[in-house]
Amino acid sequence: MTRREFLGTTLAVAATTTLPTSGRAAAPLKVLVLGGTGFLGPHTVRRLQERGHTVTLFNRGRTNPGLFPDIEKLRGDRKTDLKALEGRKWDAVLDPSAYIPADVTRSATLLAPNVGHYLLISTISVYKTLNTPGMDETAPLGTLADPTVEQVTGETYGGLKVLCEQAAEKAMPGKTTVIRPGLIVGPGDTTDRFTYWPVRVARGGEVLAPNAPSDYVQCIDVRDLANFIVSCLEQRTTGIYNADGPQAGLTIGRLLETSKQVAKSDATFVWVPTAFLEAQKVRPWSDMPVWVPLTGDEAGGGQVSVKAAMARGLTHRPLADTVRDTLAYVDTWPAERKARLKAGLTPEREAEVLAAWKAKV
Repeated sequence: MTRREFLGTTLAVAATTTLPTSGRAAAPLKVLVLGGTGFLGPHTVRRLQERGHTVTLFNRGRTNPGLFPDIEKLRGDRKTDLKALEGRKWDAVLDPSAYIPADVTRSATLLAPNVGHYLLISTISVYKTLNTPGMDETAPLGTLADPTVEQVTGETYGGLKVLCEQAAEKAMPGKTTVIRPGLIVGPGDTTDRFTYWPVRVARGGEVLAPNAPSDYVQCIDVRDLANFIVSCLEQRTTGIYNADGPQAGLTIGRLLETSKQVAKSDATFVWVPTAFLEAQKVRPWSDMPVWVPLTGDEAGGGQVSVKAAMARGLTHRPLADTVRDTLAYVDTWPAERKARLKAGLTPEREAEVLAAWKAKV
């Protein structure tokens, strides 16, 4: 399974302008958040609160409805019912739940007369390929064979996000910010796309590892992304920004070794070549989370440029902090949830592949 298919289904670096880690904003904002109760949303809302901003949530009230009892909540559906937003004014809108361009057009057009800034969360999956190391925001974008499609799949996810970006800019020209994250990780993530590795390494023993420890990978801690979003809102930063880990700043080997150190594990890593994994039908990105073979359309994987975002305030916490806090988050789960992660190999399947590899070598 490819990076795009999986997304469709379900080194600290100083920046030139950084958002303070604490303290109140000089000019508090009124911010409308469309959604806001999933994974990225709550972290961003909490950061907005820390900085003294007033937040309003607009959603259907279905996901984590008990979150933020002290925040104004407007109920509605961005597809069919935006009445609660009519006639209201906010300084800025955060849209982390944009998947269908018609939804973006509907909300952004309604809000345009009454807000000054629209920030949309997109994805690095908008790019046609990730075949070149150092790709920046000017790289060619993907397209849809049928631009009217509204079903989000592995094949349509990136193209629909491209159209969402364009819809926001059309509704609010010159007043939009588009942030294109890579894999978002850390406490609160329910997909286990990153979590698999800290949990598996903490369990110890022989760990099936993909290809070579030098293979680049890339991800961003959800709290670093939230900080950057709030920075853009406060500074009214417009434009398009990749938001991921530092370019060529992380390898799969470093991720696993850091997980071992943080967990104080006795794990040993068995590096199995890509060709053998393919023969065993072990899929990159889903069975081997975070990692994809650095060939073809993914030759630039783990090496997407984030220079533009870093120049505007994106910073990165140490990987060990992300691993430690992810493990602490997992410790809050019930035993049955810990036993069967949503990504990665099951213990039984991992043992089968390891046995097959040992028999071969």
